Amino acid sequence: MNRPLRRIAPLLALLFMAASPGEFPDASRLPSRPELPDPLVRLDGQRVTTAEGWTKSRRGELKSLFEHYMYGKAPHPGSLWSIERTDPNSLGGKATTKEVAIGVGPDGGLKIHLLLVVPNRRTGPAPVFLGTNFYGNHTATKDPAVRLSTAWMPDKAPGCKDNRATEAARGLDADVWDIETSIDKGYAIATFYCGDVAPDHPGLADGVFPLFGKPGPNDWGAVAAWAWGLSRAVDYLVSDSDIDRTKIAIVGHSRLGKAAILAGAFDERVALVIPHQAGCGGTAPSRGTVGESAKQINDRFPHWFCGEFKTFNTQTDHLPFDQNGLIALCAPRPVLLTNAIGDQWANPSGQFQALLAADPVYRLLGVEGLGVKEMPATGVLVDTRLGYHIRPGKHSMGREDWQVFRAFADTHFGRPTP
Repeated sequence: MNRPLRRIAPLLALLFMAASPGEFPDASRLPSRPELPDPLVRLDGQRVTTAEGWTKSRRGELKSLFEHYMYGKAPHPGSLWSIERTDPNSLGGKATTKEVAIGVGPDGGLKIHLLLVVPNRRTGPAPVFLGTNFYGNHTATKDPAVRLSTAWMPDKAPGCKDNRATEAARGLDADVWDIETSIDKGYAIATFYCGDVAPDHPGLADGVFPLFGKPGPNDWGAVAAWAWGLSRAVDYLVSDSDIDRTKIAIVGHSRLGKAAILAGAFDERVALVIPHQAGCGGTAPSRGTVGESAKQINDRFPHWFCGEFKTFNTQTDHLPFDQNGLIALCAPRPVLLTNAIGDQWANPSGQFQALLAADPVYRLLGVEGLGVKEMPATGVLVDTRLGYHIRPGKHSMGREDWQVFRAFADTHFGRPTP
């Protein structure tokens, strides 16, 4: 055990000796740890030294900590679905498009509208990229048959004079999703509007939240709800014979990248995770001194995390974990962090440090973690089990990023043979 951990281990043991999930102490009683906490060190200060110890005790403990202090606890899952439309001749005959209504909540009354586009030319079930979109499925494609979203969304779209939920917004984010190129490369694409689950505004009065009662201080916020929605989409995808259930990759940009890494960490059916420019609250350390801080994100977006996380606004060093622990929860599955030089708000260097600090868990489980010790040069993809890429440019997602996403998936899934 290193020296700082030796000093605080007795205090941790006293604090957590009788604690069970949901009974953890408040922030003021947690010891200060300026460094990134080691994900292999349990709350009682003891270090996990075997794969069995990680799987049977520490992994569950770490998940409970993230639920209690940061993201909140989501309700038990449950979903049912129906395929509302199938077009076997979309993209000029290259693909089959399905629109699937996934019913969630106690009676299945709330619908997640999943858009799934599958390549027709393939030798077997297709690997799939799954992600949430910001402004409705109709913005991700120019397909005129894809339904317009009826869920709440912000008033205006960039480059669109009307509300986003109109024909004027159709295909505005086609470059963001690059669907046709993925189809040509043998990958399916699945996406749904984040607002189907949780509209991105304070109050938590819409979407899935009213179905389960008003959230308490340790119950889910919007990021956890979006991640929960991704898992409900996985419920459907693993049942679809056109999809390879062993090759489900989750991708997300910015706040939806935070949901992507959370979904990947908590849902082991997800085989590969790509949180793109996820920053604070996602893949950048809460203890970071570059870019957005925990206080800034909680002040601007109070609905994203559970109420308990706000108690750490000015004392993030008291968190008993950091985002390297969330990455570690994905082990031994591949995780790729992607960033841009001009997006220092997302703390690209801090994200690389989080990968380094998650690496020991991968090594303990007998797989390669991060294959480098220093941040790679701009434009160079590190495609080891823990991967990293940084490009020129700013906070955005587009065709250039999808080239990297697919290259990483090719390495770990095997290149599809369309």
